[in-house]
Amino acid sequence: GKQVTVTAKIPDELRRRLARLGVNVSGLIREALEMEVKRLERERLRRLAEEAGEILQRIPAEELVKAIRDGREAR
Repeated sequence: GKQVTVTAKIPDELRRRLARLGVNVSGLIREALEMEVKRLERERLRRLAEEAGEILQRIPAEELVKAIRDGREAR
């Protein structure tokens, strides 16, 4: 897809060390950002599942069973 440029300021010494080591900075940044997005998405889903579980615990079991049965019958 379409690509955009992002800019980050880093100390010149770090830039020199990265260059000396032959680090592909663009690739490293892309990979790190992708990993962080995946981590944050997993964390968000975990929190949502936790909240859903807490809500479901407050609903009496017989109401859940009835809702599931009613849903099946509606199909």
